[in-house]
Amino acid sequence: MNISRRSLLRLAGAGAVSPFAAAPAGAQSAGKNVIRIGVLTDMSGPYRDVTGPTSVACARQAVEDFGGQGFAVEIVVGDHQNKPDIGATIARQWFDRDGVDMITDVPTSSVALAVNTICHEKNKAYVNTGAGTDDLTGKQCTPVTIHWGYDVFMVAASSGRAILRSGGDSWYFITADYVFGQQLARDASEVVTKFGGKVLGNAVYPFPGVTDFSSFLVRAKASGAKVIGFANAGDDTVNCVKQAKEFGVTNDGTRLAALVFSVTGVHGLGLETGQGLLLTESFYWDLNDRTRAFTKRLLPKTAGNYPNDVHAACYAGTLHYLKSVAALGVARARDGAAVIAHMKNATAEDDAFGQTHIRADGRAMVTPYLFEVKSPAESRGGWDYYKLVATTPPMDAAPPITDCAFAR
Repeated sequence: MNISRRSLLRLAGAGAVSPFAAAPAGAQSAGKNVIRIGVLTDMSGPYRDVTGPTSVACARQAVEDFGGQGFAVEIVVGDHQNKPDIGATIARQWFDRDGVDMITDVPTSSVALAVNTICHEKNKAYVNTGAGTDDLTGKQCTPVTIHWGYDVFMVAASSGRAILRSGGDSWYFITADYVFGQQLARDASEVVTKFGGKVLGNAVYPFPGVTDFSSFLVRAKASGAKVIGFANAGDDTVNCVKQAKEFGVTNDGTRLAALVFSVTGVHGLGLETGQGLLLTESFYWDLNDRTRAFTKRLLPKTAGNYPNDVHAACYAGTLHYLKSVAALGVARARDGAAVIAHMKNATAEDDAFGQTHIRADGRAMVTPYLFEVKSPAESRGGWDYYKLVATTPPMDAAPPITDCAFAR
């Protein structure tokens, strides 16, 4: 049975503008051959551009590329507003009332962990692509959870070691005060000290709500650190980099490391401001022929916003999930643990990441790439922003599998 245009494009309108997504029409009485995927994301806050509408578009693209194999697919959307209680409430409502079978995206680590608990309780599939916490495959791992894309361990292992090798052996961190920021600063600090560097300080700021980072940058500059590491993401990182350039923080050669950043953020910065910035992503639209083909299909649906690694992971994870649903059958796939087990046992294949193996703890073993942002003179045109600096093997950038109790 072919998937109808209505099923492909279904988006609960209330979910795009308010925290709570409206139930799909007929949610309680629909036939057995409908799978519902909930994209729980940030539609209105600091992570809107790096997740948000483009993550929704990527989930839809996965449905379109999947093509349908005997069942229809509907997508609903919720805005969690970066609040764990709202995220958990939406997830519970989706499972209890709206017939949602899988949740994906979910940026902001505190929200991701709250939703993780609900998915485990309800035995529903959870493919997180937007959060950085490695607890999803560590001390809070569950049999229904897969973590695709990046985590704080990966970016610390990739960015931290490469910058140390190039002489950046003293660091000062500016850290968002929530689970993600705390873990990112912790893991990066461990990498720096493990390989002979020093951490000279860590300025922690309230999240969300801070837009003026001048006082934190002044403290970082005064420390004498060779590298200022931003343990944050989204608009906060953009503001930090912009203000660092405005205040001349880099004029004496001090380097800026955006530990979690993306091509979306670079676009917002512009190459004049962003040039020389080092960052890690596990996907880049211009990496190879397949990533370019995926991006070409997607762009008409994103108003020209190019995908980053979070967006690409939302696509890849959704596509792999749908292939497992097809293999198991809809009825069996409603068992979250069963469909996640199938996803782990089957190698994923898609245009965004190529072949991807998923470990027993739920970690998708993607390859992290360290990129340097090009100068305006080096760029060939719009969104041509990166040059590849280093590639880290997936096994060297994944958290220890022993951190997950059921995967030991």
